[in-house]
Amino acid sequence: MNRRQALRNIGLGAGVMVVGPSTLSLLQSCKNEPTYNWQPTYLSASNGFILKEVLDIILPKTDTAGASELNIPEFIDSYMAEVAPESQQKEFKKSADAFASAFKKEFDKDPGNGTPEEFDKIIAKYLKATPEERESFRPKRNTETQDPQEQTPDEEELGEEMNQDSGALAYLETVRDLGIWAWKTSEQIGENVLWYDPIPGEYIPCGPVEELGGGKAMSL
Repeated sequence: MNRRQALRNIGLGAGVMVVGPSTLSLLQSCKNEPTYNWQPTYLSASNGFILKEVLDIILPKTDTAGASELNIPEFIDSYMAEVAPESQQKEFKKSADAFASAFKKEFDKDPGNGTPEEFDKIIAKYLKATPEERESFRPKRNTETQDPQEQTPDEEELGEEMNQDSGALAYLETVRDLGIWAWKTSEQIGENVLWYDPIPGEYIPCGPVEELGGGKAMSL
């Protein structure tokens, strides 16, 4: 099963959120905004570019609309600026900076000059990591608890690198979850790709998924 078919089939297991009036308003406003020459309102211009590149890898245009076509980068940026709590805003911005640093370290170039192949490679490095690899991304305890004045230059560098990895992983997980949620919540996908029934009829508490919705998740 390919990635896009899996998205059609999954329910609310990925990117579960409560869609309030503010969020619905953002989804509607971002639907008609142009994708090109976009200036982020919350992220820096460079991190806005990264967000778009990452989402184009995770949600590419195939037989259905992709992230850029649905203006999902614009939505996530606006969501962080206008809806997300302050703690989430700070963590997202910090993790976005960590991912940018991880990209630069991995390829010895600014993310603004990165290719789709390079973004695909670094996304796979983190999101397809084994449990052991994910554990290695976490900051080491001895560098977290040790007095910074007592750390050697090598220890300081190691602690920075490990925090960089954990931040990059957190960033990609957040972008993936928000992206899938926004993709499934968009009007175009909800009405034309998922199982859409604007006027539900008989309530069937238990029945074969293939018969009820053709194997697709229901559009809410």
